[in-house]
Amino acid sequence: MKPAMSEREGFAAFVLRMRRLGLSDQRLMSALEATPRMSFVSGNLGNVAYSKGVLPIECGEFIEGLDLQAQLIKALELEPSHRVLEIGTGSGFTAAVMARLSGRVLSLERYRTLVELAQQRLQALKIENCIIKHADGRLGLASDGPFDRIIVWSAFDAMPRHFVDLLSSNGILVAPIGPVDGEQTVARLTKIGSRFDQQELMRVRFLPLAEGVSSAL
Repeated sequence: MKPAMSEREGFAAFVLRMRRLGLSDQRLMSALEATPRMSFVSGNLGNVAYSKGVLPIECGEFIEGLDLQAQLIKALELEPSHRVLEIGTGSGFTAAVMARLSGRVLSLERYRTLVELAQQRLQALKIENCIIKHADGRLGLASDGPFDRIIVWSAFDAMPRHFVDLLSSNGILVAPIGPVDGEQTVARLTKIGSRFDQQELMRVRFLPLAEGVSSAL
């Protein structure tokens, strides 16, 4: 089977799964379709690029399955004017998708190798409104804020007040919160003045947000 056909079939199966969940956002689906996921995973994983399961990437890291990635990006309610902060670039796939839906994306990654690979992939797709930095994601780069949307692909054991403070008025933060050695709840926090509304979306198992940057990789 040709890779192109495999990719089309994989995406079609993903769309059917999303429809069963009631997720049919056309802007999001168009952005996902325009971002060839097989280009963001190892060649031998191409046949499962569009699966639900987590996938291994470089530096011993993993990226979430496409179904979960799509649901969390949907929860951000991205608009073309939004400034987005992403903590955990990984392969660069979600940064690329969000860049198609928003005005600007700043994505932070602790592994230099992942930063360089993600930059190459975005350049190949001619995506120019996304900046990927090698940085400690726990700090959030407050000097680049405020942000309209923030998404974190690692878990916090308690309310991440520092990140909430980086949000603009009516901004939204999506992040897993809960014990790092067990299940967490993905929370959607909306900043309203000096307070915020919290909505619980789903149960997940994410690794904790790591400290510092990697010096070797």
